[in-house]
Amino acid sequence: MAFGRKPPEEIVTAETKVWVCTSDDCNCWVRDNFKSSNVPACPICQNDMEQTTKVLEVVNNHSQNLIG
Repeated sequence: MAFGRKPPEEIVTAETKVWVCTSDDCNCWVRDNFKSSNVPACPICQNDMEQTTKVLEVVNNHSQNLIG
């Protein structure tokens, strides 16, 4: 018997806006709600990034609510 065992939680996914590095040598990407500026530079190689979408697990950025 497994007393106290919780059932596994369902992973909620959604189509999410992300920024992807344009460099062929870099595979970095950043969620839109975690970016540091309006048009972010790649945090790894400092190249330009372009906006696209991915199906990802839903993650909320609560620190944005504190900034304004």
